[in-house]
Amino acid sequence: MSFQRTQLCRRSFLGTSACGLGMTALTSLLGDDAHAESSTDVPRWNGLVSPRHVAPKAKRVIFLYMAGGPSHLETFDYRPQLAKLHGQPMPESFTKGQPIAQLQGKKLTCMAPQHPFRKCGDSGIEISTVFEHLPQVADELCIVRSLKTEAINHDPAHTFMNTGTSISGRPAIGSWLLYGLGSASNNLPGFIVMTSTGGGQSQPISARQWHSGFLPGQFQGVHFNSTGDPVLYVRNPAGVTDRDQRDVIDVVTELNRQRQAVTADPEIATRIRQYELAFRMQTSVPTLMDLSDETQATLDMYGTKGADGSFGGNCLLARRLAERGVRFIQLYHRGWDHHGKIKDGIVQTVRHVDQGMTALLKDLRQRGLLDDTLVIWGGEFGRTPMAQGDGRDHHMKGFSMWMAGGGIKGGTTYGSTDELGYNAAENIVEIHDLHATMQHLLGIDHERLTYRYRGRDFRLTDVAGHVVDPILS
Repeated sequence: MSFQRTQLCRRSFLGTSACGLGMTALTSLLGDDAHAESSTDVPRWNGLVSPRHVAPKAKRVIFLYMAGGPSHLETFDYRPQLAKLHGQPMPESFTKGQPIAQLQGKKLTCMAPQHPFRKCGDSGIEISTVFEHLPQVADELCIVRSLKTEAINHDPAHTFMNTGTSISGRPAIGSWLLYGLGSASNNLPGFIVMTSTGGGQSQPISARQWHSGFLPGQFQGVHFNSTGDPVLYVRNPAGVTDRDQRDVIDVVTELNRQRQAVTADPEIATRIRQYELAFRMQTSVPTLMDLSDETQATLDMYGTKGADGSFGGNCLLARRLAERGVRFIQLYHRGWDHHGKIKDGIVQTVRHVDQGMTALLKDLRQRGLLDDTLVIWGGEFGRTPMAQGDGRDHHMKGFSMWMAGGGIKGGTTYGSTDELGYNAAENIVEIHDLHATMQHLLGIDHERLTYRYRGRDFRLTDVAGHVVDPILS
């Protein structure tokens, strides 16, 4: 009995001490005026990696996630030998004993790239002619043509790309970055997700893809709606003032603190922080969505009227989020699952994303943000060189992504697939390598950022991963 009382006293002491220290820290973060509004504010999380393990080249990441599996053969990886074999049987030496999604056990026929490629920019990198706008920023891009993943169906492949494992329940990339580096924004979440759709079959995206897993809940991504209020209930109900809302939050926070002093439950601390962040978002989010300070030329460049739910509109919001210190911004575009009619389908889907992502790179460059913003483009896997009617099946053995800004060597390509675009063959890049490189550019040694859970030290790259040094500037 005395042992239990001792533990309770220790917990109470630590809980109340932590709260007191938190109050002091918040005063310096938010200033005296903000503190005067409330006696219960708490500081934001500033991360564990301080100082950085290595000199950082990027401060934030914008991941343009093309959900559904874009075909590398119609976008960034032209295979002339595949064109020569069009309509002929796929050589068995490539496919025998290999996992194939919906074509397993069926006749496998080579399908030529459906669109020509052209050399772009001063660098002369080859990009498909389906892109009208992207060639304008070709010299910013590093196209990696040798990606491979470990999952062949959408949901596990999304999970692997986002968490480093196909096992559900692990933390997402953005959650790891917030845990390691904290947020640079007082008034917005550090990990924000937006989605758009159009151009093809739209596979669903589970909210698990931006979950914090076994990390504390404060590191979970926040999904912003692309139209209307980005966050539900962000505005006060009629007749409720900010002062009224502040009073409610103060009382709830004090009750949570009293409970935390007894239980020392870290999720209560998360709840306190999230209440405070939600209150600050009631001011910051409407300001974010008010595009009256954007010029018509900027809106035209993105091809959007504003926060209209389009990918271009989301790209503009991503730039505004980057300016406001958000650490990890992920824009999903659903519409790349071209099992049929890929020739026309790829054109339609590209039209939804081409102008917006090109404008984003231009805008970041013009505003001096691209050098410390890592931009990544790609999906969960590629598509087969074999035809599925007039489409292509899922493919995990070789596909393409591109990266720009944030310490990346622009106007370059890295790696290649074999002559038919089936296997990543030269300078293979695993997903763990992509994650290790991303963390390195942000100043994190991927082997040192770990979290103890169920007796094991976990990390985003599990027990693998190497930094891809040749693509770094």
